[in-house]
Amino acid sequence: MGILNLSKLLADIAPQAIKETDIKTYFGRKIAIDASMSLYQFLIAVRSEGAQLTTADGETTSHLVGIFYRTIRLLEHGIKPVYVFDGKPPELKSGELNKRMEKRAEAQKMLDKATEAGDTAEMDKFNRRLVKVTRKHNDEAKQLLSLMGVPYIEAPCEAEAQCAALVKAGKVFATATEDMDALTFGSTVLLRHMTYSEARKMPIQEIHLDKVLEGLELSHNEFIDLCILMGCDYADSIRGIGPKKSIDLIKQHKNIETILKNIDVEKYRPPENWNYQSARELFYNPEVTDPNKFELKWSEPDQEGMIKFLCGDRQFSEDRIKNGFSKLVKARGTSTQARLDGFFTVLGSTPAKRKQEEKKGTPNKRGKVGGKGRGRPK
Repeated sequence: MGILNLSKLLADIAPQAIKETDIKTYFGRKIAIDASMSLYQFLIAVRSEGAQLTTADGETTSHLVGIFYRTIRLLEHGIKPVYVFDGKPPELKSGELNKRMEKRAEAQKMLDKATEAGDTAEMDKFNRRLVKVTRKHNDEAKQLLSLMGVPYIEAPCEAEAQCAALVKAGKVFATATEDMDALTFGSTVLLRHMTYSEARKMPIQEIHLDKVLEGLELSHNEFIDLCILMGCDYADSIRGIGPKKSIDLIKQHKNIETILKNIDVEKYRPPENWNYQSARELFYNPEVTDPNKFELKWSEPDQEGMIKFLCGDRQFSEDRIKNGFSKLVKARGTSTQARLDGFFTVLGSTPAKRKQEEKKGTPNKRGKVGGKGRGRPK
């Protein structure tokens, strides 16, 4: 779920925090990708196109098709992806997971009814609701990524939290996921729609946390409480308090404790034994691996290994895999080129002094004349 209705709230109140971009914008960037979210997208996308890709034995291969071709597409655009897989879910998520299980059980009942009635549209709808990324999907995706020479990370807990930690540590530029709680975990840049199918024709949304906080006029701590009020995976929300009332309350009272002292708890009854404080602590201090322990390497792809893995029981076309391998090799040359802004540094002068130097056209300490067009690395 992420954060309920947060994207809509930002579009309404802080539109300047969201910009639409093209995939070409991220040439030379390292991007941490929420692997489970991507696999789910691949499984859903194929079903919505009318069929699930499977082997003759009925084993699903949609996730592998998605990983293979979408990763090649990213590399061809000079992007260096690193996939981050979920670890064990936090205890606080058990309530949300139980709700999802109940929804799947209900969807199965509705699917059975639609099947009995021969209603293909309803069958398709409820089939999509039953899609779930399994451990086998994850394991197969990891194996394929290794053969493609693309790094992946196994998070100890939530993938979005680990992605956010990588961004904050400067290991990668952004987190790519549809879950808005990457911002709540502190990812300074969030990219949505990055692993969508080209057929969706949706631009990538780039969301900057600092502009979110500026647009909402909140501190990050206040933003975390706002996200809990609106509805997150780790705590129930107060019935009757929607996004607009949530932000009004946070702006007025600054935190949930003060809100609880000032609202009509008969009208807006908080959940029994509300664990908002534990949810807050999880956003403050999520269980992640120290990003500095990771050495992200993009290595040579293994053509023989890919053919053996994909073209045997999984029945991929060998010609297509060889064609994909050729694209991978070519793309590696593209992705190893650095971004142009990485080549520019200015040493030995303060911003104010550099401005003065540029105005006068005097040499700086590197013996270069200041002027327009000089950049600094981010």
